[in-house]
Amino acid sequence: MILDGEDLSHSRPTLHDDGPHVFRGCDLTEADLSGAELAGARFESCVLDGADLRKADLDGAVFAGGGGMRPRFNDADLIDATFTDVDLSSAQFGGALLTDASFQGCRMIGAALTASRGTGFKVARCNLTLANLGGCSLRGEFIEGVRFDDADLSGCDFTEATFSDCRLIGTRLLNTTFAKADLRGADLGQPDDAKLRAFAGAIINQTQANAILLARGITVL
Repeated sequence: MILDGEDLSHSRPTLHDDGPHVFRGCDLTEADLSGAELAGARFESCVLDGADLRKADLDGAVFAGGGGMRPRFNDADLIDATFTDVDLSSAQFGGALLTDASFQGCRMIGAALTASRGTGFKVARCNLTLANLGGCSLRGEFIEGVRFDDADLSGCDFTEATFSDCRLIGTRLLNTTFAKADLRGADLGQPDDAKLRAFAGAIINQTQANAILLARGITVL
């Protein structure tokens, strides 16, 4: 089923079973797709402002371009789903199953992924400023080009993760784990006591170590 340029805003679209479904340039503003069977569906440059995808089956779905404010993916199945260059500002993923989901080049300012389920997801070149990832696992992941400024990473597991060209400025790190994580490619921001407790067991470089000591009045010669 291919929908090309359709205005599906503020409606409950009727979807036939001859999937996979393809949505190209569709307006899904406030569309009700909750509980829909959309495994393997493609969403290409669609408007997603306030779209309701709660409890939808989106396993293997592809989202490319487009997006909008506050789409809702709560409790959806998103195993192996991919999001590429999508605006997911203030998106809601609470309770969603995100095993092996991938976010690439997405704008995720203020997104909420806390209480999401699964064994981990991938994120690269995304802006997660002010996002809430409380309790998420990115254990062992390679995390490149991600901005976590002022994000809530409380309870997250970054064990053995590698950070490259990332920012952790102003992040909340209550009970966050970085054991054996490689933070040499991250801007750690102000090295306060809370961050130092969270970074226990992590790998940092000499410049980062000097900044930590200098913040405590210790000069390294």
